Amino acid sequence: MKGIDPTLLSIRENYKFLSGSIIPRPVAFVTTQTGEGVLNAAPFSYFNIVTENPPMISISVQRSNGKMKDTSKNAIRLREFVVHISDESYIDQINQTAAPLPPDESEIKYAGLTPVKSVKISVPGVKEASVRMECVLEKAIVLGGTESAPSCDLLIGRVIYYHIKEDFYMNGKIDPLSLKPVSRLAGSSYAKLGEMFELTRPV
Repeated sequence: MKGIDPTLLSIRENYKFLSGSIIPRPVAFVTTQTGEGVLNAAPFSYFNIVTENPPMISISVQRSNGKMKDTSKNAIRLREFVVHISDESYIDQINQTAAPLPPDESEIKYAGLTPVKSVKISVPGVKEASVRMECVLEKAIVLGGTESAPSCDLLIGRVIYYHIKEDFYMNGKIDPLSLKPVSRLAGSSYAKLGEMFELTRPV
């Protein structure tokens, strides 16, 4: 087996190793709102569950040369955001929102998505999503890079309201085959839900 010291790799090489081996990764589609009321949106594949008590999720928003992205700025300012689960039905539109638009232009409008009001927060969600979660910011942690140019903002969101397409939710469980989630691999590659199998954990 080949051994590699990450300190001897470039930032790009470390990215390629991590993103190529930690797969598949769920994709969070996040909406936030500017102080002027513009609805911004972007996809993030550094995304996962933190805890279920209370329900919390994490999104790592990478910076560009130490500069904070609009998602982090908006989420930290308003302390609210909506996380949608990316699925096959609107993945092309999600990809369109990754376009580098200025903060005063809405990626939602650009991608032809439909804003929908949230129940407990002021930030709208997206109607096309089968699952969305209204979140309040529990904590934002600046990590990596240098003191003057950090590499990311780790956003911990506490989920205060769930929305799910009714047909996908039965007996407290979500049907993954109906949800058709999309996951990120490396580079421009994505994956659909593949073969499923079960393992019983030892007692």
